[in-house]
Amino acid sequence: MSIAKVSNSSTIPFKLLGTKSSTVEYKERTAVRVVVKDADNQVVILKVQNGNYYKLPGGGVEPDESLIQAAEREVAEETGCRVSVESECIAMTEEYRFGLHQLSYCYRARLLDRTGKPALTQEEIEDGFSHEWISVEEVLRLMNTAEPTSELGQCIMERDLFLLTEALGENPGKAG
Repeated sequence: MSIAKVSNSSTIPFKLLGTKSSTVEYKERTAVRVVVKDADNQVVILKVQNGNYYKLPGGGVEPDESLIQAAEREVAEETGCRVSVESECIAMTEEYRFGLHQLSYCYRARLLDRTGKPALTQEEIEDGFSHEWISVEEVLRLMNTAEPTSELGQCIMERDLFLLTEALGENPGKAG
C-alpha cells in the first residue's frame, strides 16, 4: 500500500493491483466504491452468487456526473437504498486487469432510506447479485474467507477488501 495525493491538501491510502503491460491497449474506466453503515453498525454488501464472491456497492462513473453523484446512484441501483456521501475520498485503487485500466475511488456514505428496490442490470441479475446488511465483523470474515470461482472475482474481492478495511479504519466494529 502507498499513499496517493488527490488534492493539494490531502493524501489517501492507495493500492496498485495488477501490472501495466506495454503490449496491452487498456480501456480507461473511472469507478466509485461505497461503504454504507446503518445505525446498527451493519454494512451493506453485495453477494455475487455465480462467482461466489462479495463486493462493495459501486461501479462506473457516467460522463455527465461527479464521483459523489456516481456513488449515490450506484448504491441506489444495486441496493435500492438512498444514501448521502459523507466523506471525501477515503481510499483509492488503480487496477490493470483484463485489458482494463481502472481507477476506483472509495467513499463512506450515510444511509437515508432503505425502502427502495434495486435496479440491477441484466448482467447483474444473471450473475446472481443480491445485497444484505450484516455486521462489520461478518463482512470482514466473509471477504477474507470466500473462495471466488474466477480470477475476476478474486481481483474484485482483493480491491474491495482493501477499500473496506481502509474505510473502517483502526476500529472496524465502532459505529460511525
